[in-house]
Amino acid sequence: MVTKKLLRVKDVLDITLISNSTMYELMKENKFPKPIRIGRRAVAWLESDIQKWIDSRPTAGSWEFPEKNL
Repeated sequence: MVTKKLLRVKDVLDITLISNSTMYELMKENKFPKPIRIGRRAVAWLESDIQKWIDSRPTAGSWEFPEKNL
């Protein structure tokens, strides 16, 4: 049996280094994994989903920015 580790919101924010508001904005845009419900008022994320999201991020120096119109 494969064990799936669950991460609470604080753990996700510590691992990803993004803010709470950024995380929820990305979820709204379907650009970040959505949590699963683990209780009546509790949610958690699968560690594997968070790791896949991190692995999908561009490496430093590979960001492309549009030219600024001055």
